[in-house]
Amino acid sequence: MSDPTIGIDIGGTSVRAAVVDEQGQQLDTLRAVTPATTQALEHCLDRLVGELTSRWSVSAVGLAIAGFLTVDRSTVRFAPHLPWREARVAQEMSQRIGLPVFAEHDANAAAVAEWRFGAAGRGRNSLVLAIGTGIGAGLLLDGKLYRGSHGVAPELGHVVIVPGGRPCSCGKRGCWERYCSGTALVDTVVELLADEEWGRSVLADEIAADPGSVTGRRIAAAAQEGDPLALAAFASFASSLGQGLAMIADVFDPDLIVIAGGVGRASGLYLDDAREQYASLVTGAGHRELARIRGTQLGESAGVIGAAEVARGEVTRTVGAGA
Repeated sequence: MSDPTIGIDIGGTSVRAAVVDEQGQQLDTLRAVTPATTQALEHCLDRLVGELTSRWSVSAVGLAIAGFLTVDRSTVRFAPHLPWREARVAQEMSQRIGLPVFAEHDANAAAVAEWRFGAAGRGRNSLVLAIGTGIGAGLLLDGKLYRGSHGVAPELGHVVIVPGGRPCSCGKRGCWERYCSGTALVDTVVELLADEEWGRSVLADEIAADPGSVTGRRIAAAAQEGDPLALAAFASFASSLGQGLAMIADVFDPDLIVIAGGVGRASGLYLDDAREQYASLVTGAGHRELARIRGTQLGESAGVIGAAEVARGEVTRTVGAGA
């Protein structure tokens, strides 16, 4: 049995950390709100690792980062929801904490986890969509991650689906993730409230009393309770998801698509409608095989488990090369 590793999923909203064994089981977990500045974020990461290593002996740390990494993953070039720019995050953290640290794109980490321990393992060409604060994507071709020529593929969340639409943190307008993510749900609810009255909506009443209280999680909970405003927001979400899935199928033609990330666990609210939308919009509808579309088996833990698995694999390769 090898020593466990620590996986840390650094999203735009929260940071999740866990000690993970070689079977992909989380032995200990921590969570924090994502800080807004570089110094505060790095302090947060060091604190989480310090707390976990005070209880466990670990061999390495893996970081799942929502941003653009170089092909060798040594540098975070740009992260729309994080403060890092051209930062050697893993190397600098390793120097601070005295452990090997390895970085990976968050969606790639989720894809690795779903391939090894979850829903993507039976696909020949699998795409894992990590839908949370934004959209990340990890593409596995015959089980191997596809990164593109410069390490940023496939960056599907920032493909424009509504020209001139909602502004995005990447600098463009109308990106897919602005209509199909946890934060997009909030924007949709605000727009729906502006367009019409929702007298029977508890969610609308809550927002009227406290406009800052609405979150993607609260909208999902309200939809589960049958709230009409929340259900309308998820109907819009499903339509945008189906539109994007059709685009993905036209470009990559995967045989399996897994919906992961924070919004993935609410897939019962939108996935069937999204499948129907996808099937009707894909080029050659009715005359081609469709990808299987599945919800995550690992839920929000996919990024953490995948980051830990990436670190374990890097340590194994380093030891093997040294031998």
